[in-house]
Amino acid sequence: MWGRNVYDSISKFLQFQLTVNVVAVIVAFTGACITQDSPLKAVQMLWVNLIMDTLASLALATEPPTESLLLRKPYGRNKPLISRTMMKNILGHAFYQLVVVFTLLFAGKNTEALQSYSKSHTEM
Repeated sequence: MWGRNVYDSISKFLQFQLTVNVVAVIVAFTGACITQDSPLKAVQMLWVNLIMDTLASLALATEPPTESLLLRKPYGRNKPLISRTMMKNILGHAFYQLVVVFTLLFAGKNTEALQSYSKSHTEM
């Protein structure tokens, strides 16, 4: 039961980390190519990794095992750690996050909600 729980925690952690890191790398690379300056500076990338690694490992490693883990068949030794379903989840979530980040990065200055928010905070 504990072995299956550890395996599940590792796979969840990998899925989370790969999604965050794929998005961060694509944003940094694409932003640097388009704007000639990286939207995420080196210190910001380090903070993203530090916070995401720490919080994700704490959240996913402290999940207690349940009896339902024993109801499924064990995984074989040759089963890949990143399954096809996990890869689809990673790419799907990364795509969603990229759409949100690029919308804020490139079209954020043109949205009225952000303009009114920034005006109200600069007038203070």
